[in-house]
Amino acid sequence: MYIHGFEGSWFSHPFWRTRFLLERPEDLAALLASDVPAVLIDVERGVGPEGGAAPRAHIAGGVLKPALAEMSVTSCAPVDSVRIDRELARKTIARSKHAVKSVFDGARLGQPIDAEAVASVVTDISQAVDRNPAMFIDMVRLKSKDEYTYLHSVSVCALMVNLANQLGLDEPTVRSMGLAGLLHDIGKMAVPDTVLNKPGPLDEDELALIRTHPEHGHAMLANGESVTQEVLDVSLLHHEKIDGTGYPKGLKGDAISLAARMGAICDVYDALTSARPYKEGWTPLRAATEMHGWEGHFDRELLFKFFRSVGVAPTGLLVRMRSNRLGITLPDGAREARSKVRIFHCALERAPLTLEDVFLSSAGGSDQIVSEEDPDRWGFGDWRALSQKLIAGQSARG
Repeated sequence: MYIHGFEGSWFSHPFWRTRFLLERPEDLAALLASDVPAVLIDVERGVGPEGGAAPRAHIAGGVLKPALAEMSVTSCAPVDSVRIDRELARKTIARSKHAVKSVFDGARLGQPIDAEAVASVVTDISQAVDRNPAMFIDMVRLKSKDEYTYLHSVSVCALMVNLANQLGLDEPTVRSMGLAGLLHDIGKMAVPDTVLNKPGPLDEDELALIRTHPEHGHAMLANGESVTQEVLDVSLLHHEKIDGTGYPKGLKGDAISLAARMGAICDVYDALTSARPYKEGWTPLRAATEMHGWEGHFDRELLFKFFRSVGVAPTGLLVRMRSNRLGITLPDGAREARSKVRIFHCALERAPLTLEDVFLSSAGGSDQIVSEEDPDRWGFGDWRALSQKLIAGQSARG
């Protein structure tokens, strides 16, 4: 069953995503145990209740929880769902890379950009992300150095779609954000391959040449067909920074559109976690920790929501979980692809708890981070000492 939305309060449901494919029995059980009176389902993207309400704009009306209970057998994923998801992701990545290469090669030859021609690619990527975001994003992230130019675009598309879903944007806007991610670097086709693929640091002239790609891309897309404003914004402004030190225009704060602020985060995250001709890729946790420390670079609120969308969190933060427990985000000593939170305090009773480690997920279920907290607000005056103690596995009691 594809969940399109929940009726009632946002805090009454046990998931931080509002749209996802409900496949796991434990997620169905969590939903049935929640205070949600009804859910909205998309019957074109998953099974629906027999004899249920007729679809309204392809979306079924509110499905009450007793009907969900009756669907428990048919709604849950088959045993080989992981294998199916992996094969779907593999095929989608291969098709998408081929399509992006075709469009980019055409742009290099001066052919006009037809955004409609790659709309089906965005649809395929969106469906793969909706089905299993963690698997798709992880698979496209593990690209070879030779594939970077094209698969970087596929990856940024997936990250943009995933973040747009996290923000609860409407479906047309989600697709437009995905298209923006897919085409954000098309201006690099105006840069010689010898510069793009140089296996070492760029000199000042080469760096200046690289920095022309947003304006080249914007010019290519402005003359194209079926190009949305989000696509134009991301192509031109994905290297702008919140503090005004970015390029090409040096815009600050809200002068940078939401699409461009999203694009900046997704572009940098994939670049940091990918192998390049001149460096190895960082782990997702290291990338998140470094990005969090770059003051003035990103929209901080949007960056935190991005971290939630990919199931990572910077190391050493005090966070509040959906379960109203406090925890500390742990370092990636084991090079995990997902962050782990060490629970140690009850937020409601303001009392220490037995230590418990929880893995974050980019899927809909399980306990999730809802906010970053100020240690002083909770009476943790010497947070540095306490955090070191907790990371070492020592109880906060006493």
